[in-house]
Amino acid sequence: METRARYILIGSFALAVLLAGFGFVYWIKTLGGFGQRAVYDVRFEQPVSGLTAGAGVLFNGIRAGTVTRIHLNPNNPKQVTAAISVDPQTPIRADTQVDITYLGFTGAPAIALKGGSAQAPRLTSENGHPAALIAAPDAGRSLTESAQETLRRVDDILKQNAEPLHTAITGIATFADMLGRNSQRVEGLIGGLENLAGTGAPKQGPAIYDLAAATAFPQIAKTIKGHLVVPDPSAIILFDTQKILIRSGAGTYTNVNAAQWTDNLPKLLQARIVQSFENAHQLSAVSRPLEQLTAEYRLELAIRSFQIMLEPSPNAVVDVTARLVSDKGVVAGARMFTASIPAKSTEAADAVAALNQAFSQVAGEIVVWTVGAI
Repeated sequence: METRARYILIGSFALAVLLAGFGFVYWIKTLGGFGQRAVYDVRFEQPVSGLTAGAGVLFNGIRAGTVTRIHLNPNNPKQVTAAISVDPQTPIRADTQVDITYLGFTGAPAIALKGGSAQAPRLTSENGHPAALIAAPDAGRSLTESAQETLRRVDDILKQNAEPLHTAITGIATFADMLGRNSQRVEGLIGGLENLAGTGAPKQGPAIYDLAAATAFPQIAKTIKGHLVVPDPSAIILFDTQKILIRSGAGTYTNVNAAQWTDNLPKLLQARIVQSFENAHQLSAVSRPLEQLTAEYRLELAIRSFQIMLEPSPNAVVDVTARLVSDKGVVAGARMFTASIPAKSTEAADAVAALNQAFSQVAGEIVVWTVGAI
């Protein structure tokens, strides 16, 4: 048994050596150069880092041969010539492009040949010298070299433009500081532009306030049979508005912030005077002037003051003149009605409360006086 095992071991070794010999012969004939091969010189005008004899030659990404020798041109130190041996069937033509590529994870360099036009002539040797392929000026440049060159160019640009860049950065810093100091104004400007374009958040409108009609009157035994109309009160333009006015000690006017009346003051005062007469129940009919209807009496009103006075302290002042005219055009009576009520402040709620109280007092006095005059 031991003799037989020894023979099997020796036979296996001999077979392995024989197969290795066949493989070596196959490599020599197909890749090593003992078979029929086409030889070319590839010239580089720049360094080809890492390229050595035995490196691969690829044509359109397919291995076609090897680099057999690399040497320098003694007459031109920048020039590197690589002799390559490729399959003679490789279609290398006059316009075939040459580059250096890096294979796989190891990054081993190889010569890469790319295409060429089908109409271009094939390269052939002349006078016994291999045909030459000229590599592009940037062939063989690695990613590291490209990055270094790019960084050098960026550095040159920065050096040449150092002063303009410093000026620009200083300007940006100044502008940013200005924006920080004026952030509220910028926000207000942006908000105004949004509102102008209709894209901003809906802006909350002013608070709307109404006048209160008079409700308390002396009792009269019976209703007077008479029809009274109240035309539109007269007023200067200052009071013909929805604004709730404030008068300073210097005589200038402003208005209460974010607040307004439900209607222009003359129209609103007219409506509440009519409502005050209705609340009194002392005349048979009270209304605005109506077409095709002649009333026995007409109450003409004029607004003289209707505002918050700031000095000596906040006060609501209402000053209205009234003139009672009969249907014959006879003036039955005329009088000025004034009320002044202290206001807690010029805030909307406090100002309106004081003005309402003053107006209710004036409206009540107008009703009592008018009924008495009729």
